[in-house]
Amino acid sequence: MNKCVLITGAAVNTGFGIAEKFAENNYTVFLTSRSGKEAKEAAEKISKKYNVFSKGYEMEGSLREENLVKVFNDIESSGYLLDCIVLNAANLGINQDFFSVSVEDFMDVININIGWNFLLSRLAAKQMIKKGGGSIVFINSNTAYRCIPNRISYSASKSGALGLMRALAFDLGKYNIRVNAVLPGMIKTDRWQNNTGNIQSAPSAYTPIGDIADFEDIANAAYYFGSNLSKNTTGAELTVDGGNTIQLYPIIPNEK
Repeated sequence: MNKCVLITGAAVNTGFGIAEKFAENNYTVFLTSRSGKEAKEAAEKISKKYNVFSKGYEMEGSLREENLVKVFNDIESSGYLLDCIVLNAANLGINQDFFSVSVEDFMDVININIGWNFLLSRLAAKQMIKKGGGSIVFINSNTAYRCIPNRISYSASKSGALGLMRALAFDLGKYNIRVNAVLPGMIKTDRWQNNTGNIQSAPSAYTPIGDIADFEDIANAAYYFGSNLSKNTTGAELTVDGGNTIQLYPIIPNEK
């Protein structure tokens, strides 16, 4: 039986790129999206292009625990046990002014980016133990260390998720389950391609190597942690941001 992976938030952009990378390496691919239609369509694209079994699940906005349990039960009842889970879905917490954001909106970001990743990890780990081991991969962010305006809940959640990653790596190591995190910077999403809000001129777009990440860059890092390529690596972080984190300030070329 092929190895199998579950990737959250994988219908488009980075998540879909990660799904393609695993499918390219002959993994059975399960994926989630907030839209059941988009999840189904993404799975069909994966199956057709890579000739692997793929199935999509709707991840409801309420993210009730019983709904997540149903997903994992369906995977197991279909004859599979996860080798890897990639925790890509996130609440981005955009435009949350410190003085006006509600406590409910702040905590929603924390609950999604930390609480639900904790639950997803636990459900995945139960299957991995039955299989003799596995890998949990957090798609985190360099904003866990470097802050940007009006994203206080997002940065707090990503910092907290790194603590969760390390604690899980420690607790799950005895079960041969590795837990690691990829820290992207700016990525060439649809928002970047369309230059929404003049995002291509943002300071974080000016990296030491002169480019930002595409989906394949993040997918390669996720696959490294998710596969046996990193079989002796756990509790680690891999930053994929063109060197953005190491610079004190970006060098922005003068316009001629």
